[in-house]
Amino acid sequence: MLYPTPALGPTDWQVLGEVDGMRTELRHQLRNMPSKWTGGLRKFLTADAVAASNSIEGFKVSTTDVEDLMDGERDVEVSDENREETLAYQRLMTYIQTLHDIEDFSYSKGLFNALHWMLQGHRHKVRKPAGQWRRGPVYVTDARDPSVAAYTAPDADVVPALMGELVDWLNAADGAHLLVRAAMAHLHLVAIHPWADGNGRMSRSLQTLMIAREGVLAPEFSSIEAWLGRPGNTWEYYRELADRGPKYLPDQDVASWIRFNLTAYHQQAQTVQGRLDRSRRVGGALDEFAESTGLDERVVTALHDVAMTGRVRRSRYERAEGLSLQQAQRDLRDLTIAQILEPVGRTRARYYTAGPRFPQPARDIARTPMILRNPYDG
Repeated sequence: MLYPTPALGPTDWQVLGEVDGMRTELRHQLRNMPSKWTGGLRKFLTADAVAASNSIEGFKVSTTDVEDLMDGERDVEVSDENREETLAYQRLMTYIQTLHDIEDFSYSKGLFNALHWMLQGHRHKVRKPAGQWRRGPVYVTDARDPSVAAYTAPDADVVPALMGELVDWLNAADGAHLLVRAAMAHLHLVAIHPWADGNGRMSRSLQTLMIAREGVLAPEFSSIEAWLGRPGNTWEYYRELADRGPKYLPDQDVASWIRFNLTAYHQQAQTVQGRLDRSRRVGGALDEFAESTGLDERVVTALHDVAMTGRVRRSRYERAEGLSLQQAQRDLRDLTIAQILEPVGRTRARYYTAGPRFPQPARDIARTPMILRNPYDG
């Protein structure tokens, strides 16, 4: 038995309508933006989702470091464990992104276990096998006291039947809004806890996959994992899951879980829109700076990365502008001589940050925080 999907109230429908409106507007805006700017935003959002979802599980890698790892940079100062977990989750997310427009797609037990292998294959052990249902009990311990089981998952012998029920539910339409179904799928999977490890990230990935397959936005813009990874929201996430009880009790009202997810959808849409607006304004300020100082307009790409993320690497700038190694090196050297950029580190590990003559207006725009509205506060 799975949790019944709750009926939405008038306020829920209003919030859901606002989310749909923001996502549709964002899609139109993205279509009219230069591909090099949307490409950078897509990469950032993917890295942010990977960093946030891993952070919930205790693997701490900054979004900027995740971007560097995604770019194939080897000289990134992270532990071997964090590197492996980041790259595994990034591969999983990359594959999920390729599934968003498959015409004959369907959910299956095999798909779930294959995705789990992508996530956990590097950790495969006899006691905690990857890509296979768990063989014994599994517990979620209390964050404040690991000797206390905050949640005990269903017995291992019922997992295949529960996953079969979930697969059937996923492949059948029930009339519920897609965003509501995606939230329910997340809850179903995390409550069943079918694997010995990796259940949280798999459940969040399933939600991302379902939203992406809706087709309104590209997969990179569909995840709420970055929102869930913010410390305050993570605690609320844990609390919402804990409110379901210490054991699998699917015959209950989960309306608060839906409201929690609708808030996440709404505020993540606000966040993406805010970053898009900031990116556009930063680009405008940098265009003016380049024109007034006689800089080649292509260097705006490197300066934009510095303003928005704090740094740029030569390899990223080279790929973004389609330059040769020598051209990219020369541009960054000239920007360093002009004190617009400042190098950090040596040779392959080097990256560039803002120098004393970096245009202040662009930095001010990038650093201005946005205010998120709680859609349930009126």
